[in-house]
Amino acid sequence: MNADVQKTNRKAELLANTVEHVVAGSTSAGGCMHIYRDMVKYGMIDTIVATGASIVDMDFFEALGFKHYQAQSNVDDRDLRDLYIDRIYDTYIDEEELQNCDGTIYEICNLLEPRPYSSREFIYEMGKWLAAGNAKKPDSLIETAYYEGVPIFCPAFVDSSAGLGLVKHQVEKMKEGKPYLTIDSVADFRELTDIKLAAGTTGLFMVGGGVPKNFAQDTVVCAEILGHEAEMHKYAVQITVADVRDGACSSSTLKEACSWGKVDVTWEQMVFAEATTVVPLIASDAWHRGSWKNRTKPRWAKLFDKKA
Repeated sequence: MNADVQKTNRKAELLANTVEHVVAGSTSAGGCMHIYRDMVKYGMIDTIVATGASIVDMDFFEALGFKHYQAQSNVDDRDLRDLYIDRIYDTYIDEEELQNCDGTIYEICNLLEPRPYSSREFIYEMGKWLAAGNAKKPDSLIETAYYEGVPIFCPAFVDSSAGLGLVKHQVEKMKEGKPYLTIDSVADFRELTDIKLAAGTTGLFMVGGGVPKNFAQDTVVCAEILGHEAEMHKYAVQITVADVRDGACSSSTLKEACSWGKVDVTWEQMVFAEATTVVPLIASDAWHRGSWKNRTKPRWAKLFDKKA
């Protein structure tokens, strides 16, 4: 097979490939949320695996009309605590507004049928709630993903503002002797694996690492445990500043992931850079190349229509 044919075949495969976007860290508060939203809007990413903080404390928080404020990092945090201001390095948020976010999650819980939900299913309901006219700021990532059929998974969902609202809902329902809503993290793993099996060839665009990174990669292993043959994630990019020597998940290389049967090493790239400086460049380059115009959006949320 000559080089031109190989190039054409690989381009066709890339266009049909399902792209999983992995987000960890505070790039959303650092200004990248609109980039992630636009990548969903233009069909450049097909599923999202993120921290609860990225999705709830940052995106949903702003959808409610609240803001993040750029400020100084070299301050006395005791003064900030007295003022009820929370700090994310050089970004501030109002704690009372964050508690409003907690309360909104609590209210959404009370609106839903009391049963187990995957984080994907609960975030779908959050998007539905925003789309029903409750968003103070339009075009959040959650609402855009809801419209575009892009499922969002938060494997550690309760480790966020959502967890506080969920706890309040659960405690109050227990006091009343009534059933309550819960988050089923096992269902998250199963549903993301279902997408991997249905998609076939997949690629990962990972910003940061941690739990979302390992969760997305592990679907290949999960499929194998369930008796299916699933190819490793064929394409992968990770942007990180983590030092590989610490042995943590965030810093482990994609070549290392190959030894676990998670990521192929033919088309993988580690990018050691501060994410907010390179994500805009990578996304802009991909957008201007225009290949997304020829992609068919898989809208993987439809895989769960019978549930969502």
